[in-house]
Amino acid sequence: MPLGLILVGAVCVLVVARCAARQKHAVPALLGSALCGIAALAVVGLLAPYTGVTLPLNRLTAFAAAVLGLPGVVGILLLQLML
Repeated sequence: MPLGLILVGAVCVLVVARCAARQKHAVPALLGSALCGIAALAVVGLLAPYTGVTLPLNRLTAFAAAVLGLPGVVGILLLQLML
């Protein structure tokens, strides 16, 4: 795995951890965000035959869904649309 991708992932984790630390209940906020992201990734996968929009399940999409949550999944969908 390239060093640049690892550094971007580490920065994302630090930003999410800092934002969660500002919440009154940090752990439930992190778990809720991860659950929403994973659910969104699952919904996109389940609706793929009907919509034609697919996201491959790999390390990047799983990381974005679990760490960044719903904005991560939407970001990957937008990147796929632009590229």
